[in-house]
Amino acid sequence: MELTNLSVIRSLCEKYGFGFSKTLGQNFLVNAAIPPKIAKEAEIDGKFVVEIGPGFGCLTKELCKRAKKVVAVEIDSSLLPVLKETLAEFDNLEIINDDILNVDLSALCEKYGEKSVYICANLPYYITTPIVMHLLESEAPVKSVTVMVQKELARRFVSSPGSPDYGAVTASVAYYTNPKLLFGVSAGSFYPAPKVDSAVIRLDVIPENERIPVKDRETFFKVIRAAFAMRRKTLVNNLSSGFAIKKSEAAEILSSLSIPVSARGETLGIEDFARISEKIEENYTTAF
Repeated sequence: MELTNLSVIRSLCEKYGFGFSKTLGQNFLVNAAIPPKIAKEAEIDGKFVVEIGPGFGCLTKELCKRAKKVVAVEIDSSLLPVLKETLAEFDNLEIINDDILNVDLSALCEKYGEKSVYICANLPYYITTPIVMHLLESEAPVKSVTVMVQKELARRFVSSPGSPDYGAVTASVAYYTNPKLLFGVSAGSFYPAPKVDSAVIRLDVIPENERIPVKDRETFFKVIRAAFAMRRKTLVNNLSSGFAIKKSEAAEILSSLSIPVSARGETLGIEDFARISEKIEENYTTAF
């Protein structure tokens, strides 16, 4: 059964009374070349994989062919009977009807005796960033996240300081991972077709002992959020607002770190944000 064939998709929809949900952002792949390409680029051969949002199972099939074990997490209960038919041939698959935000990945690893997990997903655009950050912040033993996202967001994830796409999500993701843009996917590769193109990225998680040293993670991420709160304003202004300190104090922090007081957040790397957060911790821990 070719699960990217539009006639097969329509037949399954009719058979199981399935209707695409705009609320859940459901767009299924109809380009047969994409699922095996994602599975290959994810580098999950012989690994334990969690897939988010299997849909009708076209990517799931490719993952099951390569992975040791696949757990597919599907929030839409109406898809369960469809998946039971389309993926019946695989005995290394478990399907969970749940929201990935409620799934304990560490417990899943323990259940199957695995020390790490690889994530694959074709995420609805509206919830991509919350899910990705949840996975990275969960402290679960995630090795990598290979995900299809809106092309514009993909550019943000992989951009560098100084580029127009660089922002708070870029810096946050860069703290946890080494992001890589794999390939683009046109809107016509989906049914129903979205209004924008997509791209597949892989976020290779950096081991905690190899990340940029951060004294207090909460302050570090607060600095990042503050730095990009108002992009047209300087970092001095944004830090002053974000931490309720005087502009002169914010300027003094930057000067002490040899960062120009005229700098804007989008020109700094995560090492700079880490140094700023440490200075704030040292001098203004009671200010916020």
